[in-house]
Amino acid sequence: MPGNAIARFQNVALLSVASVLPSRVTTSDEIERRLAPSLSRLRLRSGLLRRVAGVLERRNWAEGESVDAATIAAGQRALAEAGVDASEIGLLINTSVTRAHLEPSVAVGLHHGLDLPSSAVNFDVANACLGFINGMSLAATMIESGQIRYAMVVAGEDADEIQVNTIDRLLRGDGDRDAFMSEFASLTLGSGSAAAVLGRADEHPEGHRILGGVTRAATVFHQLCVGSVDGMFTDAKALLKGGLDLVVSAWKEAAGEWDWKSMNRYITHQVSSIHTDAIVKAIHLDRSRVPTTFPRFGNIGPASVPITLVEEQATLHKGDRVLLMGVGSGLNTAMLELAW
Repeated sequence: MPGNAIARFQNVALLSVASVLPSRVTTSDEIERRLAPSLSRLRLRSGLLRRVAGVLERRNWAEGESVDAATIAAGQRALAEAGVDASEIGLLINTSVTRAHLEPSVAVGLHHGLDLPSSAVNFDVANACLGFINGMSLAATMIESGQIRYAMVVAGEDADEIQVNTIDRLLRGDGDRDAFMSEFASLTLGSGSAAAVLGRADEHPEGHRILGGVTRAATVFHQLCVGSVDGMFTDAKALLKGGLDLVVSAWKEAAGEWDWKSMNRYITHQVSSIHTDAIVKAIHLDRSRVPTTFPRFGNIGPASVPITLVEEQATLHKGDRVLLMGVGSGLNTAMLELAW
């Protein structure tokens, strides 16, 4: 039964969402200049990242910057914007793909850096690019149940190591075009941090109600996109088809519970122009209501959705309906509605 994949919330609000972006800009032209020997050998025309993905540039952490420090700064900014003191946070969920170690959790260092109380539950939730949406839903469930009053959900991504390793390997290797394209997605990644604070809607009428949403899985496709710091390897065509089929299926099943045909804004996970255009066409969205940040920031993993929401929030008005949505490697999809 699909019921356990449908969530509704009565008294939860998004109080703030904030981001911190790296200062160093890496253009797609710069990456392709580094890869010139491989592109020449494979007879691939320059401008591949622009043409195929629509990614013009992405951010990388500069010297003196770090993903953890930026995520802490994003959390502090979110607290200030929400008007919530760090001592009131009862839950911290880190949803990053990036992690320096297998243990301890990334969350413990962020908990310490944010000076959260010892009573604040803290842990990591990893679900590829869907982590932030999953984290928001989990935090909303704990607020709704009365376990906590306030929660913070964060994500901080650092694409440097995977891109350096990928470029080095592509320059060393003697693989064919298919081998090159299987690593193409690694070249579209970007870095950045985001944080959101959630609380009770009855205590914060100025907040943005989290109404609920759906999740669906198609884990038969769990090997279509496999990544580590050494590289990310994808079957792009099969991944796109499997992801679209899953989104369309979830969209149709959700229609009985939710009316998402005319949202004011669709905040989608940022992958590429091909991915965005395919989703718009598959479920018949109004393209003008689907903002994109991947041309400037690339794919920032689970931080993409909140960073795009940060970029859009100044143009949102009270009463606007906003749908957060994405597909994550595995495959999983999630959709979460906000009443702005």
